[in-house]
Amino acid sequence: MPTTDNGPNRSRDGRAARAGTTAGSRRAGGRAAERASIRRARRAAEWGRAKYAGSWAAPRGQAEARPTYRRIVWTVLRVVGAVAVLVTVYYLLPLDHSSTTATTTMLVIGLAGFIALVAVQVRSILRAAHPGLRAVEALATSVPYFLLLFAGTYVSLAAQSPGSFGAPLSHTQGLYFTVTVFSTVGFGDITAKTDTAQLMVTVQMLADLVVFGLAVKVVVGAVRRGRERRNAEMSARAGAEDGE
Repeated sequence: MPTTDNGPNRSRDGRAARAGTTAGSRRAGGRAAERASIRRARRAAEWGRAKYAGSWAAPRGQAEARPTYRRIVWTVLRVVGAVAVLVTVYYLLPLDHSSTTATTTMLVIGLAGFIALVAVQVRSILRAAHPGLRAVEALATSVPYFLLLFAGTYVSLAAQSPGSFGAPLSHTQGLYFTVTVFSTVGFGDITAKTDTAQLMVTVQMLADLVVFGLAVKVVVGAVRRGRERRNAEMSARAGAEDGE
């Protein structure tokens, strides 16, 4: 029985299969490139809309997202709670029965605690999902802590030396005098009379200029670095999506 040579047919079939595979790969690659091009075009359009609108909001997936209403409310509640605790502790402390040593120790430890508080807050800002919101919370708790620390020092000093100030200082009057010094609106009915009291007020003035100037700078820098870190992470994630 004669045999039929199928070699040419098999060669043609192989070439056709390879051509079909190559064409399919090209079509798949073309579709992937088209999808990536569409994503890039969408991001460019979003950047253009944000720039045209003059908004700080960046395109979706490329920068810090806006905090939700629930997160903002929760932040406000935490700030109010922290300030309420600080004020309650301030009014409950028997500041008018403390000694000079206790007053000095309280001020030194309080300032050290303030520095530690700022350091912890800066670290949390760097790691926060919303650095700007976290920075607002940090400042809203640091400022009352600082003011109440010096207010307590003034009340203790006035109790130990009644002539230190132009009038006796209660807890409320001590806080009033501290805010007067902090806001630099000038002295009114309460003034520092003795050398010790004037030295303490001078310390607060220098702390107002140096500590808070540095603290605000550090907090703002932490917000900037936190946003840059999040933008880099989101850009890397978007680049990985484009490469798929």
